[in-house]
Amino acid sequence: MDKREIYLAGGCFWGTEAYMKRLPGVLATEVGYVNSAALEPTYEGVCSGETGAAEAVRVVYDADVIPLPLLLKAYLRTIDPFSLNRQGNDRGTQYRTGIYWTDPTDETAVASALVSVARTAGKAPRVECGPLKNFYPAEAYHQDYLGRNPFGYCHVNLADARAFATEHAADFAIAQQSYEVAPEQKTPEALGPQVYEVTQRAATDRPHGHPYDQLFEEGIYVDAVSGEPLFSSRDKFDAGCGWPSFSRPLAESSIIESVDVTLPGMPRVEVRSARGDSHLGHVFPDGPQELGGQRYCINGSALRFIPLAQLEAEGYGYLRPYLN
Repeated sequence: MDKREIYLAGGCFWGTEAYMKRLPGVLATEVGYVNSAALEPTYEGVCSGETGAAEAVRVVYDADVIPLPLLLKAYLRTIDPFSLNRQGNDRGTQYRTGIYWTDPTDETAVASALVSVARTAGKAPRVECGPLKNFYPAEAYHQDYLGRNPFGYCHVNLADARAFATEHAADFAIAQQSYEVAPEQKTPEALGPQVYEVTQRAATDRPHGHPYDQLFEEGIYVDAVSGEPLFSSRDKFDAGCGWPSFSRPLAESSIIESVDVTLPGMPRVEVRSARGDSHLGHVFPDGPQELGGQRYCINGSALRFIPLAQLEAEGYGYLRPYLN
């Protein structure tokens, strides 16, 4: 078990807590007040706006079951990320949205989640994020409020938690099993020169220069460095751009997105592998609409293809059900 914690502000903390408690891999929750300017704030003090605190939920989770990228994807379904100081019928700075971490390594996943929202919507979310300054547990009557008062006020669609788990069943399973079957990461010395340049120095393959561009055999594509599963032939399409293109990653937790400003006047969204931290390519919002509208444009040199018939031999047999 990989036990971790994150603090999420999503408007009234009753609904945010109730939703989080319904997700696989969430171990414990506690509602409270984050980043308060006053010591030991009370509910009345927070509602006055004088403390500067926000209602939030401490979420303790098993990252082997629900990695942070997947947890944040669920959280973002519970809020309007473009609304400032308002969620549902609740208004005020105490109802602002926010993501706060205690582990500095979580910053990358948080930034990636918000970059993904901005890329998809074409505008920046108004979700506060940063290291947690402080957290004060709320009064006892607020804890698990909707569990004890199932007909109480809630601005979140709690039934969506089950829908999310169903929609992302493969992501939960892949995340859990890929952590249990973690391939050995290759050293830079073991990589070929082009693989090294692409994955470690963010170089780019020549267009139409890699055989994976026109490979459509059934199988999976893994990180050429770490071996972590990244993409499926199920989601591959011919974009005509000269690089292997996919409509989505195999699992939400397998990639990290960040803003790339290396080309002057042309900001892009870089895609890297989550565990191996290999540069893979970029993602653009010009993919086929019937496949979701995204085009993950990936360097073939950053990938290793494993045919369907070799999944078991290579240790990826658990992925076979998700290639249909």
